[in-house]
This record gives sequence, structure tokens and C-alpha cells, in this order.
Amino acid sequence: MRGRRRRAREPDPVPEPFTIDEEVSHLTRIRSEPTQRTLGDFRPGHKRAMSTLELLSGRESGRMRSGGFSTADCAYTARKHMPTKGPWCVDDMNSEAYVSQFSSDGSLLVAGFRAYSSLSPIVHIVNVQSAGKESQANVTEIHDGLEFSNDDDDEYSFGIFSVKFSKDGQEIVVGNSDRSINVYDLRANKVSVRIRAHAADVNAVTFADESGNVLYSGSDDNLCKVWDRRCLAREKPAGVLTGHLDGITFIDSRGDGRYFISNCKDQTIKLWDVRKMSASIKGRQPRFFDWDYRWMSFPSEARHCRHPNDQSLATYRGHSVLRTLIRCYFSPVHSTGQRYIYTGSSDESVYIYDMVTGDIVEKLSWHGSIIRDCNWHPYNPTIVSSSWDGYLARWEASGDEDDPCLLTENEQRTSPYLTKGKPPKVYSLNSSYGQIRLGST
Repeated sequence: MRGRRRRAREPDPVPEPFTIDEEVSHLTRIRSEPTQRTLGDFRPGHKRAMSTLELLSGRESGRMRSGGFSTADCAYTARKHMPTKGPWCVDDMNSEAYVSQFSSDGSLLVAGFRAYSSLSPIVHIVNVQSAGKESQANVTEIHDGLEFSNDDDDEYSFGIFSVKFSKDGQEIVVGNSDRSINVYDLRANKVSVRIRAHAADVNAVTFADESGNVLYSGSDDNLCKVWDRRCLAREKPAGVLTGHLDGITFIDSRGDGRYFISNCKDQTIKLWDVRKMSASIKGRQPRFFDWDYRWMSFPSEARHCRHPNDQSLATYRGHSVLRTLIRCYFSPVHSTGQRYIYTGSSDESVYIYDMVTGDIVEKLSWHGSIIRDCNWHPYNPTIVSSSWDGYLARWEASGDEDDPCLLTENEQRTSPYLTKGKPPKVYSLNSSYGQIRLGST
């Protein structure tokens, strides 16, 4: 039309190359690669990667002057055996699997399903050491409910989205739909700390380290915050970290009180250093797109948008975060030196990223629905994934392909309700960390 100028279409943002802070990159390599002493014993002046066979044969032949492997050497050797085989079935339920977690010593695997979960201000604790007992809410004595609401609150005044034990097992911290963080003192049997922490739902909260003094939180207000319980004046955080463009779904601490990662509805995982936090929010939070992750696809034009005040050390892209609060973690210290970051995904896969390079080193695919959670055994090359298809699946570095628990394409499904009415199955998880038997009901 005359007199009217057509508006040119703005080009899509160009993907930025992966970058990472040099300090955390160096610290990670130190913990997950052969030491300079080992390299000097085997290959003076050479830096080419060493194979597991070369390291083991060199140690057996006496070429190592130190006489044994360092912790980093062990982690380097162990991380070469990635848990990519399988999967084998751990359990098959008529309900969506939401959570799968190994205990800190790897002796137990705990799983949570939709039929067992509800949104309320109560956290239920079960004594899993009571062998032979079945725990049912408000029925057996081994099932205790911890009340987080105030006396004047309604029965379902808010829902709890995130729960984490302290290292010593004496406290529980939760994040909730009341935009708050609460800490429950198990010895005093009461809520000891209440913080009005964010401007929206608190989806993620965790302890920074074993001291329990510092907390990390993430919210639908797009912010990560750091809280020091020793100086909680006027509910003000110790610092704020900006960089995400949408709500945070999960936070995992590296355990050193310095670094943590966050998963987000903007389809990224970010790595943070608390030393880079700000005292307050810098400018207004940008809003590049309008969508709802619960039922919409992520806008393609927003995939490579960047926060103008991004304080993160690195950003990992490739997985998908839709419909539920998908979790992410650092890989174990013992077997990988925390070299990797891994996450579930709404595209039915587990993604494993190299923390230093940002590359997707493995993608574990078999499930027929969203993988909300997955957990790497603290010592063995095993990952257990929990999916909305109702399966708990086990991935190993090696395994028996004749095992009847090996899952096949014929057993894939998009929903656990598609097999409702089938007789219950019981599977055993056999390994060096013991036997866990889980049965569907």
C-alpha cells in the first residue's frame, strides 16, 4: 500500500557460543582429569587423553612413582564408564513417577508417584528402616506429618513445591506457593524460620553446604536468591542472581557453598557463583515472550534470547522443560569428579552435559513420556529415571541383556493408565549397594 512502509521482520537471535568462567572450569578439570603427576609418570611432555586401560596397566607395571591413583585419577577412570546401557525396569506403576532419589550412601532408592503426592502445607516423613511395614498416611505410626502452616491458616492454605533435608538430618527446608521459604526444626518439632522470599511461587530451595547456614532459592519470578540465616534482617536476601528469563524449576548445590545450578522454564540450565551476586535486582526483569509452560510449546523465537544482566557462569541448552518442575543435578563426586550436569526432559530423555565444554555427551532415550527426575548413584555407574509413563528405569555402564527386566520397545507407552488392570509386577534392583524391591499396586 502507498504511503505505508512495511515493517521488516526482525531476525531471530543468533545462538551464542558456549562460554564458561575459567576458574570453575579449572577447578572441575582438576577434580575429574589425571593429575600432572600421573601424566608425568606416563607421558612426560604429552597432554593427549589417556585411556582407562593405559592408566590401569601403567599402575600394575609399576610406572606410577606415587604407587596409586589420586582421587582425580579415580574419577577420570570411573567417568569413562557412563551409564548408557539398558534400560532395565525397576518398577512399573499405574501412576506417573515424579521422583527417584538414591540415599547419600547409595544403599536405598526412594521413588514418589502421583498417587502418593498432594499439594498441602504438610510434609510427611516415613521411617524407611522399618522393614516389613507398609506406611499409610494417618494410619500407621511410622508416617508422621509436619505442619508448615500457621495456626490461623486454612487446611490447604498453600502447597509445597520443594523439600530438602539438611546434611545432618535435623532440619527440613521447603519452598511453597505462598512465595515463602520455611525451615522446620525436627528436634524442636516446629517451624523455626519463615521468610517471605520471592514475588511468586518458590519452586526450588536447598541448603548450600553441610553447615546449613546458607540457603539457595528459585522462583517463578525468574530469580535465584541466596539467604544467610545468620543475618536475616527484614527478610532481605544475602544476594540476588539474575539471568533466567522464566521461572526456575529446580536448584542443586555443588556442596561447596559457592556454586550451584538451576533448571528453568526458559529451557536452560545455568551455573552460578554466589560471589557474583548483587545486593538487589538490576533493572526490571525483561519479558521477551508470553507463554504458559504447562500447556504451550516454547516459542522458537525466544530460544536464544539473553538476559541483559546475566550473572551466570555458563548456560546449558538442549533439553526441554515443559508441563512440570523438571530437575537437574551435578554428577557424583566419587565417580565423576562432578564433571557432568544431568537433567530429565519433557522430550522423554535424560541429558548429560559436560560441565566444562557445554556439550551433550549422552542422551538416554527409551521412555514414552516426560522424565521429571533422574538420579545418578553416588558410587556406581547407575542412573535411575522416573517418568510420567509410570516406569522407574535403570541405566548401567554394562548389564545382562538377557535379563527379563530389560525394557523393550513393546513395553513403551505414553501413559501409565494405558496398562491399567494388568497384574502387578515386582522387580528387583540388584547391585553392589544391595537389593531394593519395589512393587506396583
